[in-house]
Amino acid sequence: MAGGKMKKERQRGMESHFQGGIPFYKSKGQHILKNPLLVDTIVQKAGIKSTDTILEIGPGTGNLTKKLLEAGKSVIAVEVDPRMVLELERRFQGTPFHNRLKVIQGDVLKCDLPYFDICVANIPYQISSPLIFKLLDHKHCFRCAVIMFQREFAMRLIAQPGDSLYCRLSVNTQLLARVFHLLKVGRNNFRPPPKVDSSVVRIEPRKPLPLSPDKLKEWDGMLRICFSRKNKTLGAIFKQKKILSLLEKNYKTLQALHPSQNGQEEMDLSMLHDGFEDAVMDADDGKDEDDEMELEGSDMDSMAEAGETGSAFKDKVSGVLKQYDYENKRSSKLSQNEFIHLLSVFNEACIHFA
Repeated sequence: MAGGKMKKERQRGMESHFQGGIPFYKSKGQHILKNPLLVDTIVQKAGIKSTDTILEIGPGTGNLTKKLLEAGKSVIAVEVDPRMVLELERRFQGTPFHNRLKVIQGDVLKCDLPYFDICVANIPYQISSPLIFKLLDHKHCFRCAVIMFQREFAMRLIAQPGDSLYCRLSVNTQLLARVFHLLKVGRNNFRPPPKVDSSVVRIEPRKPLPLSPDKLKEWDGMLRICFSRKNKTLGAIFKQKKILSLLEKNYKTLQALHPSQNGQEEMDLSMLHDGFEDAVMDADDGKDEDDEMELEGSDMDSMAEAGETGSAFKDKVSGVLKQYDYENKRSSKLSQNEFIHLLSVFNEACIHFA
């Protein structure tokens, strides 16, 4: 009797991982929305127009795809799993939607994305950060992206100064886009259910950006330092010998290359990729940014090679922080505009982060 009961439970567990005869794999982040009311809500909150071309990432078996086709002009669906691609084509073959659906089989992070007006996505959580970067770096301007994220990751995207989840990811994302939390989604709305709850977020790219493209690598370099110990004062962070050594090395290199001006190579949004990636890793492993340095190994090696920092340069950095009242402030409480101003006054003093 007990054996039969256990067998039935195992069978129910297997069935929960199937839809239309296709097994879903948790290891690949395949969690299909099964709640039709939730699907309708996501489409409604996306604000789709009848003339819109919609990019859908991770369409699965097409539950959301059908609603998107009903609302917009056309759907471009990017799906990495060939089984799901076949299911999509089978589902819409011979329907009025067939000619308005284009399916691209491939990894969305490696594909060249076509023109689209709106992106709607229920994605594997492990690609959250690089996907945001890729979308915000898209050469064609789009109106918005409505994306399902792991709830804690979504909360980091919208976190404000003083919030416990406020981090470099928050500041970087909000520099490039306006981010709005739309709704919380419980794990039982998926088949199979993930281990955590989700949230749907609306991302609207900023045009123009608050910073010029040639400043973006420097911006991220400064934030790496500021958020290496986000709850310590900036005065304490910038007194560390290794950080001062790296900055002084940059200072001397730039002075040697451009004795009369501060030369900077042109950079683009791709320079932010590493920053988004590191922030997601912090979110995934549960480590607080105040527990370990976020600077990459190559940066640490460069700092070690720079040797002891001259007291004059140390005074120069400290002087900037004191003059503009940043010495006793903490990154965890600084706004985006304050970070932009901090970068500006450092640059005016010929102190650079790239």
